[in-house]
Amino acid sequence: LSGLTQTASLILTHKSDSPLRHVSFVPLDERRALMVVVNERGDVENRLMEIPEGLPSTSLIQAANFLNAQMAGRTINEASSAVLNEIEAHRGELDHLTTELVRRGIADIASAPGGAAPQLIVKGQSNLLAGAETDLQRVQQLFDDLERKQGIVDLLEAAREGEGVRIFIGSENPLFSLSGSSVVTAPYRDENRNIIGVIGVVGPTRLNYARVIPLVDYTADVVSRLVR
Repeated sequence: LSGLTQTASLILTHKSDSPLRHVSFVPLDERRALMVVVNERGDVENRLMEIPEGLPSTSLIQAANFLNAQMAGRTINEASSAVLNEIEAHRGELDHLTTELVRRGIADIASAPGGAAPQLIVKGQSNLLAGAETDLQRVQQLFDDLERKQGIVDLLEAAREGEGVRIFIGSENPLFSLSGSSVVTAPYRDENRNIIGVIGVVGPTRLNYARVIPLVDYTADVVSRLVR
């Protein structure tokens, strides 16, 4: 994609977003427990986590049962929102400490190394130098923007909310406003049509949008078919 568009290409992906099968808590001492997460592929992830002070052992079982009822068969992204919504809808069914444990469990699962923590890959930065002899300051600013990866991750995460190609141009995009750059993105999906990542390009605002937009859209479609 970078070669075809002569821009820098961006991809935001996740290490794994396999549906979950089972969650359990193993008490270690008064302040710590081991959370065991198993997905439908059989992968096991163990997470050492702090538990609320004074939490009875029955709350560990109650929290695990609550999580399993909401998370089984769902991906981490789907399960996280479902659990939080269920907590709000049934506030009286879980006591304060158990609710806190459930919230911590969700946060830990989402940040697990084998979970859905986003990964950003940037390729083709050298393409941004082409024709920039008179505007090296802008290109240097763009390189600096690309180094601040968290900002790009946030931008691409926002692009996940769209159904198709999204365009962020110049001043409309706070991240790249100083360098006067544009970003064209499109999400890619798994076999269930769930959005699992975003692919795109970043370049000057004078991009040939009529050429770049179909290329980004088509590449996202190709990636979707490859990961199914």
